[in-house]
Amino acid sequence: MMEQAAHLWKEQPIWIIVAAVVVLLLMIVWIIRAIRRHVARLRRLRLDPRRITIADIDEMEGWEFERYLHRLFSELGYDDAYKTKDSSDYGADLVFTDRLGVRNVLQAKRYQASQAIGLDAVQEVYGSMRYYQAERSLVLTSAERFTGSCQTLAGVNEVKLLGRDDLLFVIRCFKAGRYDEAMDLIESEADFLTSPWEQEEQQSEPLQALLRTGKGAKGRR
Repeated sequence: MMEQAAHLWKEQPIWIIVAAVVVLLLMIVWIIRAIRRHVARLRRLRLDPRRITIADIDEMEGWEFERYLHRLFSELGYDDAYKTKDSSDYGADLVFTDRLGVRNVLQAKRYQASQAIGLDAVQEVYGSMRYYQAERSLVLTSAERFTGSCQTLAGVNEVKLLGRDDLLFVIRCFKAGRYDEAMDLIESEADFLTSPWEQEEQQSEPLQALLRTGKGAKGRR
């Protein structure tokens, strides 16, 4: 039987043999990739901060990233870290109290590295502060950059922006046991910007004073 099968195989044209080998190799590659994806998926489902890498984060859904950050912040030492409800988070994904006793709200954005974070992230997290009675707000993302308008609005409202490099730093510090360094970055002051409207008002004050003086003088004549 085996000899007959071998004989039949030898009688096949060479192109059929090559095609069969290629198909077999492609199936093996597909199976290996499927196994790797399954293993990575299981690792992400466990969301163990000591095992999760930035490559894992890049494959996460938004809700996975939020839960991962919740566990990461909890294990960093923010014992009261609270993950808000997905359907009604009021603009914040995580609420925690820092080492100074200040309540923080955090908006998590799991974006591709090349994407830019826009205004909505700042608007959402800043708008959630009153609801959660928080004194400080942050945006933490896997993206590399923020739009100019996002940075301006964050600066005016003192919302702390943490991008991909910051996230990588926090992860490295956590895995190395340097928790205080990670928390120092998280709790560092936001970049402050003066509102362009405030600058405009300051520049126009002398003119407004002159106009008021002119009107007063006219009225006394």
